[in-house]
Amino acid sequence: MIKTIYPGQTIGIIGGGQLGRMMALAAKEAGFKIAVLEPAMDSPCGQVADIRIVAPYDDEAALEELAEVSDVITFEFENIDYEGLKRLTEIAYVPQGAEIIRITQNRVTEKEAIANAGSPVAPYIVCNSYEELVEKIDEIGYPSIVKTARFGYDGKGQQKLNSKDDLPLAKSLFEHSQCIVEGFVPFEKEISVIIHRNGLGETYCLPVGENIHVNHILHETIVPARITDETKRKAEEEAAKIAEHLELVGTLAVEMFVLKDGQLIINELAPRPHNSGHYSIEACNISQFAQHIRAVCGWPLRKPKLHAPSIMVNVLGQHVAPLTNSIMKYPDWSIHLYGKSEAKVNRKMGHVTVLTDDLETTLKEIEASGIWSEK
Repeated sequence: MIKTIYPGQTIGIIGGGQLGRMMALAAKEAGFKIAVLEPAMDSPCGQVADIRIVAPYDDEAALEELAEVSDVITFEFENIDYEGLKRLTEIAYVPQGAEIIRITQNRVTEKEAIANAGSPVAPYIVCNSYEELVEKIDEIGYPSIVKTARFGYDGKGQQKLNSKDDLPLAKSLFEHSQCIVEGFVPFEKEISVIIHRNGLGETYCLPVGENIHVNHILHETIVPARITDETKRKAEEEAAKIAEHLELVGTLAVEMFVLKDGQLIINELAPRPHNSGHYSIEACNISQFAQHIRAVCGWPLRKPKLHAPSIMVNVLGQHVAPLTNSIMKYPDWSIHLYGKSEAKVNRKMGHVTVLTDDLETTLKEIEASGIWSEK
């Protein structure tokens, strides 16, 4: 059943982080009210919400309260309680459903879903214990990467193995969950496709972004990605195949490796707006957040257009002070800070987007600013 949600009605958001905040701001521009469920009292999304429910994500009474005050419910991250979300779908309108969360919060089920959609993944095996890793590692060989099946992000929960001597480094990962072991892919670039789909199956991709990581954390997204037209076409095609297979409603970020010959390997999925899509707020005729709201509210989607090439740079805790001291120097930069109370090292505190006619010159200007010298 597809419902249309109208301005003046309430969108419930599970998760109070920066993605929820930007989602809420996009919704408020269209006249919606916002309710947020989040354990922290002063969350980024809570600061702009109309209704704040401060409770754990698996609190049944809190979920029932969210259902009661909301006309539609969405989520801003995937590591929420699947069983709680599944129960919520029985008493509230959650157009994204719970199944996509079950699939994407576990790397094993995620890899299976990507492969079942007919998209390419790196060779991998599943290991339930360190002893099983030692026994099976030769099936993948070296170099390889061991990743926890659950709760990994920004490089957490993974270990690269260059030789048999590195095996003990992965032992602690099995304390948290089973693991997958992937053959290392010698990629040339990392890209991501943000795809939106509404309940009627209408689908659009945002312009493909090229992602630069530092210490496993996204540093910059360059749009358009510096890839061939054929690779771009294939990237959008793979994203659409996966979205269709998952019966997506809302947003899906599909992270991919580009190999030397232009072929693609799908790395990870995220069933919500994504850090690499933040550029769209200024650079496109529709942001990833506004498109997400349209999708979950049953509205027709807008065909995305890029106004100008752009660069999005993450602002981590160590960058806040130098950025604040430099704001007056860069009037063409769009600065977003998320309202987090404490600037911790490597914590995502905000981002900067720069629209440009000359990507290479602007990349050098960003580097020369010195703001991101402590990466």
